[in-house]
Amino acid sequence: MTQQSKKIAGVMGWPISHSLSPRLHGYWIEKYNLAAEYHAWPVRPEELGDSLKRLTAEYAANGHLFRGTNLTIPLKETAFDIVDIIDPSAVRIGAVNTVVVETDGRLTGRNTDGIGFLDSLAEHLDLTELSGGIAVLLGAGGAARAVAVALTDLGMTKVIICNRSLARAEALAGHIGAGATAAAWDLREELLREADLLVNCTSLGMKGQPELDIRLDPLKKSAIVTDIVYVPLETGLLRAARKRGCRTVDGLGMLLHQAKAGFEAWFGVKPAVDENLRRHVLDGLKG
Repeated sequence: MTQQSKKIAGVMGWPISHSLSPRLHGYWIEKYNLAAEYHAWPVRPEELGDSLKRLTAEYAANGHLFRGTNLTIPLKETAFDIVDIIDPSAVRIGAVNTVVVETDGRLTGRNTDGIGFLDSLAEHLDLTELSGGIAVLLGAGGAARAVAVALTDLGMTKVIICNRSLARAEALAGHIGAGATAAAWDLREELLREADLLVNCTSLGMKGQPELDIRLDPLKKSAIVTDIVYVPLETGLLRAARKRGCRTVDGLGMLLHQAKAGFEAWFGVKPAVDENLRRHVLDGLKG
């Protein structure tokens, strides 16, 4: 690369205009004074392979180096048929959220959501507290897959996946294997009696969505409650848990921490997640 050349990465999805990733990665690029850019590209699933090839060629023609991309809905499963190498993290979770262009041009698909979730929790508690405990997960979508795998690998003895579609919960539990079980949605409050950790992996409680309908009365006060929703930052679930005396963890940390590995792979710098970054991203939410 010439001195003026840049490393390029971004995020792909359909739609993509709502993504906070350009603000997040842009902050790090400026902080570390890198010759780099991070963009948001609207890409349909059927366009993913061609888009990756096109961007590689276009940036190379202009003296820049396309390093890869984050993937969001609905591209995380499509990528399995596009990448050349599938990292064990993506295989285990069943989805790709980060594509890295290797030095030989091959594409590696990774998943950083699970480690992002654990790193977010680790900011607030000693993860060894959870080893041997029981987790209740609400939801069975892509985020739930990553969280369930991470908690199982962490050593929680049981991860109970509770979803409005029991069949989806059972399918996810089957994919994860030992330690994961499925439960019907109408049992969600009863399950709280044995929970050491409660995680909302649904969109319920998000701005513009219905609130999560759950009473926390059966939940022990020593339990930890976290929500992957970060708009609003304090959801109804977290507010109710805090009033009950439970420790809470908001969803913004997972977003910030899952971005670290991709940034390091693309740009060669391991970035820090700190309060200044949180404030910067939150300011983008207000806008």
